[in-house]
Amino acid sequence: MGIKQALKSLDAFPRAEDHLLQKTRSGALVSVVGLAIMATLFLHELRYYLTTYTVHQMSVDLKRGETLPIHINMTFPSLPCDVLSVDAIDMSGKHEVDLDTHIWKLRLNSYGHIIGTEYLSDLVEKEHAAHNHDEGGNHDHSGEKAHGHTFDQDAEKMIKKVKQALENGEGCRVYGVLDVQRVAGNFHISVHGLSMFVAQMIFDGAVHVNVSHIIHDLSFGPKYPGLHNPLDGTERILHSASGTFKYYIKIVPTEYRYIWKEVLPTNQFSVTEYFSPMTEFDRTWPAVYFLYDLSPITVTIREERRSFLHFITRLCAVLGGTFALTGMLDRWMYIIIEAFTKPNSRRARR
Repeated sequence: MGIKQALKSLDAFPRAEDHLLQKTRSGALVSVVGLAIMATLFLHELRYYLTTYTVHQMSVDLKRGETLPIHINMTFPSLPCDVLSVDAIDMSGKHEVDLDTHIWKLRLNSYGHIIGTEYLSDLVEKEHAAHNHDEGGNHDHSGEKAHGHTFDQDAEKMIKKVKQALENGEGCRVYGVLDVQRVAGNFHISVHGLSMFVAQMIFDGAVHVNVSHIIHDLSFGPKYPGLHNPLDGTERILHSASGTFKYYIKIVPTEYRYIWKEVLPTNQFSVTEYFSPMTEFDRTWPAVYFLYDLSPITVTIREERRSFLHFITRLCAVLGGTFALTGMLDRWMYIIIEAFTKPNSRRARR
């Protein structure tokens, strides 16, 4: 009996007899409100526990020999697809003119609807094949005349076709992935793929080349949760003079580590924009340049979740605090109600 009595003395929650407990309507109201508050706080804490948060770490970028994917999705509402070309140049001296890329061009009418599709690499490979065929071997004088005659006919057809497209208000949407070396460089979209003679015949001067553009998406790798590409949704529409747009991009290599240990290698970037208006005395042609440089620091973003003990601690704090607060509120309401009802009952007896 001594052990049982000692255990009872340790009970920190003494219970009153049932006949000493009094149930009231105010107590029921406080109980319902308290249960609603505790249920709301429980759901809030559970959601807080299940939600992941990110931790950022920085380190030196040690990647070597990898390629840099450039995702392009742009619209040129005032230039037909026949005159647009995508060129890439890097610091190593490598110059690619739409070769070994996956770039598509969509012809758009004046309302922005698609009316045709072209694969950019196929067109460039045909031009290079024709150029290599012309340079290989000796040709007689009659062959050169025939080639010159063919070139004149092709140029006339090209000029006529592009002028008709300009009159119809055709535009072009350029999209795809451009794989370049992981070094500083630039890529630009322009009319540089045309010969100077053909370009002059079509536009009658560089000032009439309208490089207005809309950047739907420009990224340097897959997207991860929370990533914001600053150039997405950018619109640059020229209504009078033409010019050259230059976007100076600083690329930061990034690794996103999901909570289930999957690693997503990608890149984020910042950008500074510059516009140079074109004059009649300039010898260059308008273009849209993207000049990029890579940061030597890589950022690792890691998803984490709060510990279960942290969740239990917060849960006990909010639920226990709510229970104690509702208990105090119940006592205060009971005292106030008793103070107002007792004098009335005494008067009724008198």
